[in-house]
Amino acid sequence: MLLARLMDKCLPAGRLTIVDAAGARHVAGQQAEGAADVTVRIHDRAAQRRLLLNPKLAFGELYMDGRLTIEDGTLYDFLDLLCSAVGAFESDTLIGRFGGACGRLTRRFQQYNPVGKAQRNVAHHYDLSGRLYDLFLDKDKQYSCAYFNDETDSLEDAQHNKKRHIAAKLLLESDQKVLDIGCGWGGLALYLAREARVEVTGLTLSREQHGAAEERARKAGLDNQVRFRLQDYREERETYDRIVSVGMFEHVGATHYREFFGKLRSLLKEDGVALLHTIGRAGPPGATNAWLAKYIFPGGYTPALSEVMAAIEKEDLWVTDIEALRLHYASTLQHWRERFAANRDEIRDLYDERFCRMWEFYLTGCELSFRRMDQLVFQIQIARRRDAVPLTRGYIERWEDLHRGETVSAAA
Repeated sequence: MLLARLMDKCLPAGRLTIVDAAGARHVAGQQAEGAADVTVRIHDRAAQRRLLLNPKLAFGELYMDGRLTIEDGTLYDFLDLLCSAVGAFESDTLIGRFGGACGRLTRRFQQYNPVGKAQRNVAHHYDLSGRLYDLFLDKDKQYSCAYFNDETDSLEDAQHNKKRHIAAKLLLESDQKVLDIGCGWGGLALYLAREARVEVTGLTLSREQHGAAEERARKAGLDNQVRFRLQDYREERETYDRIVSVGMFEHVGATHYREFFGKLRSLLKEDGVALLHTIGRAGPPGATNAWLAKYIFPGGYTPALSEVMAAIEKEDLWVTDIEALRLHYASTLQHWRERFAANRDEIRDLYDERFCRMWEFYLTGCELSFRRMDQLVFQIQIARRRDAVPLTRGYIERWEDLHRGETVSAAA
């Protein structure tokens, strides 16, 4: 079987046994102590052809459809093997090189996100049932990388740490006007308003999130201090003392980076400060995984730092601080994956078995992309003036220390 021979060349450790549609067994790699040993079965010949022609798309699709099943080992073990082999597969095989070239050629089209298309892309993922997100996120429904001060932190504690860490970098003062671009279900906006006594405007393109965020503000008695709009950031006209964007930049698309930072500059007051929190890649620019782009995040892309910096420079902005969060998102995704598994029966009742398999593939694959590949998170602090923030970073720790007393339960 050609696919098994290709995998045998690419696996650095571990063993993958493929049982083909005729029942024959093909072994790639070698059994090794501490390495995964996985057996998968391909149930029809058409599936075998699809795997050979477009493995990045086909592995996920066939798993979702039950045409590829795991007989020995787990989905985590299987995807761990694939992640360990992907670098060699892309560089050392004709199929891998061809797939990489196609991705680079089509990425500008895939990332074209004008206002209308951006809203449709957001609806694909974020307008799913709010109950789904209740079943695997923390109580505050933070759907972005948490901040683990310690590996024993609960998900609730780590997400609270994240909000406090971001607030510290914004140098907030009471009565300032803050814009939250991509506000999700409103948790960060409500935290900033409550903890720093600022006025917050949150923007989202998700109708589901917008309705939930407005209801949360009303119940918290903060609806006179926090307002949420169903609106694209490009349509905003006011100016703000502070701007924050968490987990939204991945949906902008590289062809729109200058547009994003140009708009940020026009919305930010002369002495203002902005904080961008985004998934990125440690290596050079690339392309979005074909399966992820089709089924989970259409129009999405995680940038290389070089792409972000080039756009910021061209819009005459200062980068005043950068922090790289490396394994924090891997730990976050592990918590989400485990909570999803614990509530799988209820999620299947909300949707169906295929949906559950799709999301298991998504959560597990993304976790491993942070553990084994080049994915990480950047927090980039941005200003219009070089003197907008202190010369040293001590102010971050001081703010966090002053605001460490608030409990997670109170925040939720």
